[in-house]
Amino acid sequence: MSKVLVSDPIDQVGIDILSQVAQVDVKTGLPPEELIRIIPEYDALMIRSGTRVTQEIIEAGTQLKIIGRAGVGVDNVDVPAATRRGILVVNSPEGNTIAAAEHTLAMMLSLSRYIPDANQSIKSGQWDRKTYVGVEVYKKTLGIVGLGKIGAHVATVARAMGMKLLAYDPFVSTERAEQLGCRLVEIDLLLREADYITLHLPKTPETTHLINAESLAKMKPTARIVNCARGGIIDEDALVEAVKTGKIAGAAIDVFEAEPLGESSLRSAGKDLILTPHLGASTEEAQVNVAIDVAEQIRDVLLGLPARSAVNIPGLRPEVLEKLRPYLQLAETLGNLVAQLAGGRVESLNIRLQGEVASSDTQPIVIAALKGLLSHALQERVNYVNASIEAKERGIRVVETRDASVKDYTGSLVVSAKGSLGEHSVTGALLGGDEIRITNVDEFPVNVPPNRYMLFTLHRDMPGIIGKIGSLLGSFNVNIASMQVGRKIVRGDAVMVLSIDDPLPDGILAEILKVPGIRDAYTVTL
Repeated sequence: MSKVLVSDPIDQVGIDILSQVAQVDVKTGLPPEELIRIIPEYDALMIRSGTRVTQEIIEAGTQLKIIGRAGVGVDNVDVPAATRRGILVVNSPEGNTIAAAEHTLAMMLSLSRYIPDANQSIKSGQWDRKTYVGVEVYKKTLGIVGLGKIGAHVATVARAMGMKLLAYDPFVSTERAEQLGCRLVEIDLLLREADYITLHLPKTPETTHLINAESLAKMKPTARIVNCARGGIIDEDALVEAVKTGKIAGAAIDVFEAEPLGESSLRSAGKDLILTPHLGASTEEAQVNVAIDVAEQIRDVLLGLPARSAVNIPGLRPEVLEKLRPYLQLAETLGNLVAQLAGGRVESLNIRLQGEVASSDTQPIVIAALKGLLSHALQERVNYVNASIEAKERGIRVVETRDASVKDYTGSLVVSAKGSLGEHSVTGALLGGDEIRITNVDEFPVNVPPNRYMLFTLHRDMPGIIGKIGSLLGSFNVNIASMQVGRKIVRGDAVMVLSIDDPLPDGILAEILKVPGIRDAYTVTL
């Protein structure tokens, strides 16, 4: 009989499901050395956020088939180590969708009617009705920043409450937004027109302090903002200043840059700023839902069935996985790269498999490219199971072709995407079996390894332009790790690819575009 170790507190319903097919041992609060000692006995491990599943624990789990995280993220699991061992990692990406959406709406209504302070006032013996005159949400404009599953549910309920809906999401099609009753707009317009703004974004370098002093200044003085998504999307000091000085009418915050919240100016902003201690997923139903979701997936895998929310590569035998792994990494890298070149709101993705890879099991490779395409926007919310579904929901058309006759490399992939910045393509190949090389950008030949931070330019092939770009980057203290130029004809157009050590400072891209001969420039973070 299979054995499952539950190392964090899990709702009993999850344990009951696992008990149908396995012996379940609940041992919470184990120190790492004890977990390493006992994990060889188990076929599955079920956790929440308390257990950190390190490479050492994974390597000790010689019988492990699956690790299940009862929650959204898997940041406490070494997913690459599990993948190398052929161990499935699953989570529950939708288990707290309703809870988070309802908490957002509850915060919005509490903010509108001063419910927390009014409650405290009457409990302290007062009867003060004049201080707590609120506003209605009916016929007000709600701006939803991020139209994923949680944002979509907020939209559905808010629309039923009679609110007008604006939405900003560079990765959602106009058709999808219209289905939800939202008018898709740019972020600046949303900030200016919305009476309420709610955030539903992952925290990325691009979304960190998305709401700052500059963006708060664009909002109406009667506007209110809610964040139940991720701490750090809002500049907390700027928010406090905006609330205290009346630049905006109020805010409700459930997530913080540092948790638990310590000494903070947020605590001093009065009744126009509501704070809750990261309660978005804290409902009885959500705790039950994530326990059921992950327990069912572990049960299914132990019975030889597929999992529905794997965050690594599901359903592949270890020997197949070992053969495909370099191409999966190549496809994901190219998908991520072309998504950033093409810009948000991607309409289509074309994948051409060339050489020996054209005869492989191509479905995982296509899924890996889709995961890369969407990962820049969705972060941990996209995985190998839901990548195709997420692409379909966003109206992204996927076309796959094969050409085994191409012999420039043993195997290569061409990934093309059409987005808001136009249509772009990148080609990549494997050198020495597993070393990724970008070999072509928009049909310009290059040969560069992917780097964390990269700069791509389209320019005229003319003397001095490389030196000007190098000098400009140097003046901003940007260090160039490598540089290569690809061209088709002398004095025609060319592509320059620079690997840099740090992200480009604000404003430098605009300066690059001013250099004579530069036609376009793109920054990429992989």
